[in-house]
Amino acid sequence: MKKALFSSLFFLSFSLLSFSQDGHVIKGKVRGWHDTICYLGNYYGKYNSVRDTTRIDKDGSFSFKGKEKLPGGIYLIIFPNKSWLEILIDKEQNITFESDTAKLVESMKVKGSEETDLFYKYLRFIGQKQKAADPLKKRIVKINGDSLAASTTKKDSIRILQEKVTAIEKDVEKYKEDFISSHPDYLLSAIFKAQKEPVIPAPPTLANGKKDSTFSYRYYKDHYWDNIPPSDDRLLRTPIFHMKLKQFFEKVIVQDPDSINIESDRLIAKTQGNKETFKYIVWYMTTTYETHTIMGMDAVFVHQVEKYYQTKQAYWVDTVTNEKIVHRALTLKPLLLGKPAPNIIMQDTLDKNVPLYDVKAKYTVLVFWDPDCGHCQKVVPKVREEYEKTLKAKGVKVYSVDIESNTEKWKKFIIDNKLDWINVHDKYIQYPLRQLYDIYSTPVIYLLDENKKIRAKRIDAEKLGGYIDFLESIKEKKK
Repeated sequence: MKKALFSSLFFLSFSLLSFSQDGHVIKGKVRGWHDTICYLGNYYGKYNSVRDTTRIDKDGSFSFKGKEKLPGGIYLIIFPNKSWLEILIDKEQNITFESDTAKLVESMKVKGSEETDLFYKYLRFIGQKQKAADPLKKRIVKINGDSLAASTTKKDSIRILQEKVTAIEKDVEKYKEDFISSHPDYLLSAIFKAQKEPVIPAPPTLANGKKDSTFSYRYYKDHYWDNIPPSDDRLLRTPIFHMKLKQFFEKVIVQDPDSINIESDRLIAKTQGNKETFKYIVWYMTTTYETHTIMGMDAVFVHQVEKYYQTKQAYWVDTVTNEKIVHRALTLKPLLLGKPAPNIIMQDTLDKNVPLYDVKAKYTVLVFWDPDCGHCQKVVPKVREEYEKTLKAKGVKVYSVDIESNTEKWKKFIIDNKLDWINVHDKYIQYPLRQLYDIYSTPVIYLLDENKKIRAKRIDAEKLGGYIDFLESIKEKKK
């Protein structure tokens, strides 16, 4: 298995922007901890970062100090048993607090940060509401999941339970709305707003008198980021931004590369020059789509590299790393779905030249393999089985390429496995096959159409027949 280029490239340095020379001082006292260490960390996208370490003295006191102000976000005081306290840090950075391991939230007392104090008031409020709502929700689930209970419980009773839950949820929403109204510039207000979904108006009526059936989706997509401004990098240092980003590109956007590329460019433009959110979104798109599980999504990776790495906008990577990323994109670009496969002229077992493009077939299965490869020894016979069972009848031909140079082993494998199709190898070593077809492990299977355009790649042998049927069904729909 090949590791993604970015799997060992964790470029998020967390040496983030500094806003003044006033520095930060965070003093804490937590009863129940003594003579040990604790850590200061913060959220950053889907990661947690440790920024500092200090010692807890015998009475549970400790402090973190720095000459620079910390960028706004939710920070973590992490204890040796992996429990933690959250504190909100933004403008106020001279903070003192006390708590107790028995009741970290309930016993929290804060000085020097009104926002963190209000944050804990909210946590206590939400804890009370959750305590009231949980039994009601469990009762509703039990009734709905138990046929006997459901048959003996009046519908009015279930309705009353649900109304009580709804009333509690409305109390929580009102609390948040009142907070936003009273403290519009606070980080906690930004967090509350980011949790809100766009309110979709009624769809308009079209000229034909029917309602616009796509309006709700388009409105939701276009207004998804209204309450999550990508120009506010404070949200990066909360668990919310990454979750919203992932949801947007996995659940909201149509899953094809063109749609994703358009929306990613629109979103990146919304960062409005904020270097941290620009960096995170570009990084997320690049790492996610280089080795995406959906075939063809590497086109998103190529787009990101062309737009942001080749143009030297990816300021966080060094020159050598940038060159490697660009080289990877240049390798993948000619092999994207819909591109014509690179032509090769190989020699068969009689040393006769057989150009790939001379193979006349509705579909061509292009297989790269090595007779010494253990995985090939299992997969190539499966391709032969599929070929004999279904592919041959569909007018499919197989162009099978040995990428090594041991002619004796190659011919023996062909005979032993009864590979009755086009068998070729690069006798004169004319092609850098591994680079040309991105062969980092074997076997590799491509599916080409009658014009030798790539319609599938790195596809399992068992899926070839079904995928050809899928492609044919698309053709029929277009007629």
